[in-house]
Amino acid sequence: MQGSEIRSAVEWLVAVAPDPDACRWEWERSPLGVTLLPAGRSWDVLILPGELGQLTLDVLQRLLERPGPVLADFGDSRLGFFVPAGTASRWMGTGVRGAGRGSWIVVPYPGRATGGARWLVLPDGLGTLTDPVVLELAMHEAAAVVAGEPGWDASARP
Repeated sequence: MQGSEIRSAVEWLVAVAPDPDACRWEWERSPLGVTLLPAGRSWDVLILPGELGQLTLDVLQRLLERPGPVLADFGDSRLGFFVPAGTASRWMGTGVRGAGRGSWIVVPYPGRATGGARWLVLPDGLGTLTDPVVLELAMHEAAAVVAGEPGWDASARP
């Protein structure tokens, strides 16, 4: 990601902060390289367990030119998919946690390594989010792979 793309991603992310200037200042100077941002304003985050999340991302990357932003926590034990605001309150998937209005997400600075959370798919700065319907379909395919259902070939992943 180039400097202008990183700046666009940063601006898009801090736009949800109660005080974007203070957030940006803290984030850019923090030795940890992370900040807390409120979900539920411009986006929600659906959080999937590691293996299911990684397989879901693999499916999304085959289906879409570019999925929305995706975060991984330390050790990739959970992946967070950025979806339109309001999605978390309507989501019914078993084992999937939703972070919407009233939730805060640990977000690493785009393009900078941290000791914990990291971007698997960086925000594009334009507001691209993953369509929840497409995410659900990708999760079903990924769940079939995890369950080892006949007819699903886990080795077909890119």
